[in-house]
Amino acid sequence: MAKSSKVKPKSFRPKRKRVCFFCAHPESTIEYKDIGLMKKFMTDRAKITPKRRTGCCPLHQREIARAIKRARVAGIVPYYVD
Repeated sequence: MAKSSKVKPKSFRPKRKRVCFFCAHPESTIEYKDIGLMKKFMTDRAKITPKRRTGCCPLHQREIARAIKRARVAGIVPYYVD
């Protein structure tokens, strides 16, 4: 007696396209001095979160990364957390 080889299909739910936070809110600017905004785009280990996770457009993702790096050099944001 062989077991049935039918496999229940996984439900498919299309992913919703994320909208860039900065494109949706043009009044907000990216500055390295804004610690709260920088923390939003960093992990708890102080790593820069990737674009696929943040949902930002490539232009703003580069600006965020540049601002976080400037904040690290200035000593506002740590390079890593133990």
